[in-house]
Amino acid sequence: MANLSRSPFTDEIKQMEPSRKFSPSYFTLFKGDEDSDIHLMHYQNAITLYANNDTLMCKIFAMTLQVFIEEYSSYCSIKKKSDHLFNMKNGPNESLHTYVKRFKAEKAKIIRYDDNVACSAFRKGLLTDHPLFEELIMCENITLTDFYALAEKHSLSDEAKLSQKPHK
Repeated sequence: MANLSRSPFTDEIKQMEPSRKFSPSYFTLFKGDEDSDIHLMHYQNAITLYANNDTLMCKIFAMTLQVFIEEYSSYCSIKKKSDHLFNMKNGPNESLHTYVKRFKAEKAKIIRYDDNVACSAFRKGLLTDHPLFEELIMCENITLTDFYALAEKHSLSDEAKLSQKPHK
């Protein structure tokens, strides 16, 4: 078992103190239900406000990893296998946005998930009459990230259609 009391940081990083102007409120917490690349990009952009300081960047980044802190450091969470994602279903009254959010949260609980299995499970969980389902059936060799991007596009399209309906 890993020694959680030992810091993973070098002495240089441990001893580094941020300036008085530093405020952690500039940083968004990563909760596991969003794209990790987007989180990292946002973090890197925010940290540049404090100069290009790699030491500070390393020390502060761990604060933004809420999922890591909750899921991994406590060892309390039960990890699941990729095939667990086949239990995910888009409910008939559930928005595509909500389904994607739930799917991402469940995927975050999986150790070493398989992208092909996750893609198949995501597609299988969609309502068969949804236009995204038809589009994904025709796609080959795309990643789960691509699925999420297509889902976002369809979500925005669905919202636009709802806002154009006349109100009674």
